[in-house]
Amino acid sequence: MRGITKSFGPVSVLKGVDFEAHLGEVTALVGDNGAGKSTLVKCIGGTYSIDAGDYLFEGRPVKVHGPRDSAALGIEIVYQDLALCDNLDIVQNMFLGREQLNLVRTLDEPSMERLAGETLASLSVRTVSSVRQKVASLSGGQRQTVAIAKAVLWNSKVVILDEPTAALGVAQTAEVLRLVRNLADQGLAVILISHNMNDVLQVSDRIAALYLGQMAALVKRSEVTHTQIVELITAGRSGNLGLPLSTTLSSNGAAL
Repeated sequence: MRGITKSFGPVSVLKGVDFEAHLGEVTALVGDNGAGKSTLVKCIGGTYSIDAGDYLFEGRPVKVHGPRDSAALGIEIVYQDLALCDNLDIVQNMFLGREQLNLVRTLDEPSMERLAGETLASLSVRTVSSVRQKVASLSGGQRQTVAIAKAVLWNSKVVILDEPTAALGVAQTAEVLRLVRNLADQGLAVILISHNMNDVLQVSDRIAALYLGQMAALVKRSEVTHTQIVELITAGRSGNLGLPLSTTLSSNGAAL
């Protein structure tokens, strides 16, 4: 994303934002509430149209007018609510709306069951005993795993995860973070939205910090500390890193 701007009426939410994600890496997107994280993700996913700026995929300009366009590129988003149906089993959830049919135009259950099992196995998921388990019987961590597996089932290239460890216990968080890392190691570009700095520091390769609709910094994980990330999130600047001092003072309402 290059120079992305997005406004809702008189409110400017994104102000010339540059953002990028690379294959084989986890890019953490961090920022305080209202920084513009959700708006940026919805611009990437096609839910929102961009007002100005360039959208590039695999190095070439593209036009994304809706979620179908982003899905066609290979972009899948796992939102915080997961969008799973408790009354359906894992296979039914993973193929919901994209069911496979056999030659007589009925559901190809064996094929869908096989593909669901292969996808979970490819992600080294060991906590799910059967792909025919009802989602209602799964733990929070298992539900997150199914949602992620559903996203990667469709030959996706970019997977965006919105707060995947929210409300999870320690063991479940560790399992989901291992899965996040596994996605990147398999060559996907993973965008991780999180308020948990421990998760961000543990699995990310790059960190993008938004501050009041502006990209304060997009840096390698190895180049910043926990304190610097917090300062970028809360003030838009940390030492010599981040937005120009005049910009942050203006954003905070201070006299220039």
